[in-house]
Amino acid sequence: MNTTELRDLLTASEPPLLLMVLPEEIFGAGHIPGSVNACVYEMAFLDTVRALASHKDHPIVVYGAGEGSLDSDTALAKLGTDGYSDVRTFTGGMAAWKAAGLPLNGTGQFPAAPEIDGRYQVDTQESVIRWTGRNLFNHHHGAVQLASGEMVVQSGRLVSACFTIDMATIACDDLSDPGWNAMLIRHLHDADFFDVARHPVAECTIDTVTEIQGATEGTPNHQLHGDFTLRGTTQPIEFPAVIATVDGSRITGQAQLEIDRTQYGSLYGSGKFFRFLGRHVVNDHIQLHVKLHADRC
Repeated sequence: MNTTELRDLLTASEPPLLLMVLPEEIFGAGHIPGSVNACVYEMAFLDTVRALASHKDHPIVVYGAGEGSLDSDTALAKLGTDGYSDVRTFTGGMAAWKAAGLPLNGTGQFPAAPEIDGRYQVDTQESVIRWTGRNLFNHHHGAVQLASGEMVVQSGRLVSACFTIDMATIACDDLSDPGWNAMLIRHLHDADFFDVARHPVAECTIDTVTEIQGATEGTPNHQLHGDFTLRGTTQPIEFPAVIATVDGSRITGQAQLEIDRTQYGSLYGSGKFFRFLGRHVVNDHIQLHVKLHADRC
């Protein structure tokens, strides 16, 4: 359905239910006159529509942002699956309506990118690094806590970051037997793995940040370059990350990466250094899932 067809429908004696399927804050900022709101991103989307149109043959027109967003197509599919028989889409959405010079109702105050320049201190209580270690036959996973950290933003871009990991907090989540769990933690603490008594912290310093062009929400949008220090050994590190903020007061960073523990002197069970390991082999690479929350200083 194009703009002219929708405008004609809305001036008919019995206009359809016009359903804007974007979040309520967008609806409040601007919507086509006569619209009602049911956000297709919400799990309660169908419940909301059922309250607005109890009869499944009720004529409905759905619209969203316009080209490049599947919001209205998704709403059309959901409503069809739920049994609604007379649903159409205004595919041009808000963008086409505005481009035609037609009026919108609402405050006109659409969300703007927040001002984020400044220094941000990592919230060590809410931030965490989750780890997974594997061998050919099994794997273990758990978490380790951060001791401190900072991010710096200039001209709206992340320019540097650093954080310190408290290696004494390493924990295993998958071994429910207290004895086996404690044994694994002792092994991870000793010189076979992280030598925590001699090297109680690990450190990551990011000194170069490159924006990933064309990144969309929920995908890595920055490439981070720097150094990682573990067991007193420093190696260069590079990995993609999602860096985002909701309101400018807090920045969240998320990344998934692998490190080769043998590059930092953890040689236990590595096929690069030992033969005839059998069931004692341990993969060289450790997977890390990093989630950092940092608040403006």
